[in-house]
Order: sequence, then C-alpha cells, then structure tokens
Amino acid sequence: MSKAAVLLAEGFEEVEALTIVDVLRRCDVAVDVVGVDGKPVVGAHGVNVIPDVEIDDVVVDDYDAVVLPGGSPGYVNLRNDPRVLELVRKAFEIGRFVAAVCAAPAVLADAGVLRGKKATIYPGMEDELRNAGALFEEGLVVQDGKIITSRGPATALLFALRLASLLSGNKKADEVSKRMLVNLVVAPGLF
Repeated sequence: MSKAAVLLAEGFEEVEALTIVDVLRRCDVAVDVVGVDGKPVVGAHGVNVIPDVEIDDVVVDDYDAVVLPGGSPGYVNLRNDPRVLELVRKAFEIGRFVAAVCAAPAVLADAGVLRGKKATIYPGMEDELRNAGALFEEGLVVQDGKIITSRGPATALLFALRLASLLSGNKKADEVSKRMLVNLVVAPGLF
C-alpha cells in the first residue's frame, strides 16, 4: 500500500487539503496529515484539523508522496518553514512524488526542485515558477516526472485523482472517480 504525507500549516486551503486526503484514502492510499504548526491546524476559513503526526516525527523514506495544499497564508507558512523545504528536497532527491496545488508550488520553487520542470500554479503567481527556473504551463494538473502541480480549489479533485492514479493505479482511481460521479462533471482524461 502506498503512503502519502499531506502537510498542513496554519491558513491551509480546506477544499484542497481535505479533498486530497479523502480521495487518496478512498483509493486505499495510507495518508498521514502532517502538522507543521502543532494541533489543531486552523485552515484559511476556520476549519480545524487535528494532524496524525507532527513534522518533526516524519521520516521521508516512509512515504511515496509528499503533498502540499495551498491557501493563504498556508503556503507562506509552509515556505517559511525550513523543515518543510528540507522534507520536499529530500523527497525529490530520493525519487518520491512531490505534489503541490494552488499557491503551494511556490514552496516547491523555494525548495529548488522545479528547475527545468514543467509546473503550474494559482493564476497571477506564474513568476514564482519562472524565477525558480520552472517551465510554466496553464494546465489544470501538470505532471513532469515525479512533480505534480495544480491550479487551485476547483482543480483539487483532478489533482487528487491524478495522485491516486499514480499511487494506487489507474483502475482504482477510475473506480473511485465513478463512485464519486466525477464523470458527470469532468470530461474523460482530465486526470
């Protein structure tokens, strides 16, 4: 069974974080919600989430993916935490999936893992990627090797399903997406 760490800092975007956790767990991916700021972590819109584990207890080798939701000031709190940047760098260096949605690809940029990689980000923040040497693309979900990025709350479901297909296989992700009625609102092949 694959395992993912979803990092939450104060001000995270609830739609993104909870969609990612929910979809991955539906697809039989073990997910640890990792708190950066203690317990509980308060989202951008006042939703409290109690992390499964604190960042200081995370061993990156135990995970197949490290995932960062966006949100403001959540992404700023992630990018300003050296433990987060080191975790992202180490995950990238050992060949794990590194994924970020909304403004959080800026954290990947700060960690130095986007140079020469295709990526996307929340509209208006494209220079965050370009300044880090990334190749900005406007796709809803952009994958370049083990780096997966997406645009924002409305793309969180597609982002989560792409991660699920990578971590649990296309068959399982397709089964879950059908049960969730994704086919009623999303054209085939978008994730």
